[in-house]
Amino acid sequence: MVTIPNLLTLLRALGIPIFLYLVLVEKEMGWAVLTLVVAGATDYLDGKVARALKQESRLGELMDPAVDRLYIATVLIAMYVTQALPFTVLLTIVARDLALGVLLIVMKSRGIPPFKVTYLGKAATFNLLYALPLLLLTDSSSGWVADVSFIFGWGFALWGIALYLWTGLSYAGSGIRQLRGR
Repeated sequence: MVTIPNLLTLLRALGIPIFLYLVLVEKEMGWAVLTLVVAGATDYLDGKVARALKQESRLGELMDPAVDRLYIATVLIAMYVTQALPFTVLLTIVARDLALGVLLIVMKSRGIPPFKVTYLGKAATFNLLYALPLLLLTDSSSGWVADVSFIFGWGFALWGIALYLWTGLSYAGSGIRQLRGR
């Protein structure tokens, strides 16, 4: 279904290859961060617009979190490649998503609908989407900009990782309970 919120999500998805190009080929961290800022704004807007215009759709419910996951994975991998992020952080976040992905496949095979995105799940994603560009700025800036980016970047990252793991456990618990109930 073509709706304004779904078009915003598609626009956000198109930013992924642009972001990768800016970071890995052009080494233009400022433009890459701007790409992430636009992605964050469209992520916020698509849900608001969907509810305001009553254009919520199943496609949007599936596409929005999928694009969020793609962004997080893409940014994490780019940051690891550019050595802006330790491997343990990358591994922790990717392991959470892989575990939930396997659980979702099992749930789908048994006719159980996917998890409903929670407020904490959105908060975890927003924290990570704020943290990652700031951490990119840490490595591409100097002076007070790098210092402030480092402090706020790791602040958002630690909260985001904690919430990401917490919501991962919550989603997994919910999925396992639903599987046991069938």
